[in-house]
Amino acid sequence: MGRQGHDARTTAGGAARRVVRALPLTLIVLGLIFDLNTPPRFTGSPFFSAAPLVAAPLFSLRATALTGLAASAAVVALHAHIGTSRQAEALTELVTVLTVSGLALLINRVVRRSGERLASAREIAEAAQRAVLPTPMERIAGLHVSARYEAARADAFIGGDFYAVQDTPYGVRLAVGDVRGKGLGAVEAVAVVLGAFREAADGEATLEGLARRLERALARESARRDGLDAVEGFTTCVLGEVPPGARSLRVVNRGHPEPLLLYADGGLEVLAPAEPALPLGLGELSAGLSDRVEEWAFPAGSTLLLFTDGLTEARDTVGAFYDPAARLRGRVFPGPDGLLDALTTDVRRHTGGGATDDMALLALGRPGERQPERRRTVAVVRRDET
Repeated sequence: MGRQGHDARTTAGGAARRVVRALPLTLIVLGLIFDLNTPPRFTGSPFFSAAPLVAAPLFSLRATALTGLAASAAVVALHAHIGTSRQAEALTELVTVLTVSGLALLINRVVRRSGERLASAREIAEAAQRAVLPTPMERIAGLHVSARYEAARADAFIGGDFYAVQDTPYGVRLAVGDVRGKGLGAVEAVAVVLGAFREAADGEATLEGLARRLERALARESARRDGLDAVEGFTTCVLGEVPPGARSLRVVNRGHPEPLLLYADGGLEVLAPAEPALPLGLGELSAGLSDRVEEWAFPAGSTLLLFTDGLTEARDTVGAFYDPAARLRGRVFPGPDGLLDALTTDVRRHTGGGATDDMALLALGRPGERQPERRRTVAVVRRDET
């Protein structure tokens, strides 16, 4: 579904909103037309009464009051025009419209207070997101950085997806991952992982040591939980490192979707691990196994893209999954920001705006002249010393 379809939906949505907002005045006009063109035993009172009720959830308190006054004035003017102002029916209609208008004002206040509470909750959620997932600096140690958190629901701000970038004595280190589960439990686990990462990234000399620190932090978190989370809790994660002055990057992948390396000439490489590894938090199942660090060329002009499974599990209307490698291969972007702008737009087109899972995106670009080199370096495999 392309831009034309998106523009058509936007235009249709704007037209629908205009029609709805014009509805109270339309009802008053219809009431006048109905009353003037029907026998005396028929009345347009239902139209006049409906107008302020429709305005209550749509407009401000002042606009709702004005709508009620306009409906009441229409009743008075109508009966004055046809000479029935002194009849009991005229007074009954006026009292009915005034009563309904009063109820509309009450409804408006309730709706506005609920909206204020919802807005306050959103502000709190946004503040929590900024605290847990702060926006990284645009440049870190000479590298260009861009990050996004795309929530599946418009009113949801934080979940189990996370990213982090940090300049350390060992180079720029980064993490992108996804905590199993939803809700506050997932957010708590994210805070634990990110807290451990920020502390350990400066102190651990190797990515293997950094992965072990995160493993231990999740183990402590799991020990204090009860039920299913204590048994099955885990976190998929990619840890990366760009050593100072090096044109290479190191990666540890713990059960997470493979990052992509986009080259300046439009080439693309999937950074698939030589051997799959279990996610963090499953240390007991992986006892005796060591983390595998693999090294890849990271030439000037290339961009590293990391993401969570909300990207690869995004489906279109017929159920086809989004394939970022296929969609991005052969394309050239001005930088990490341009890459993430294009990617999020393309995902919305693919899904029709109906994503079912959150996604965290992190792009790291090495500036410099374009270089056509796209070969993979010899993998460097390190084994833990237990």
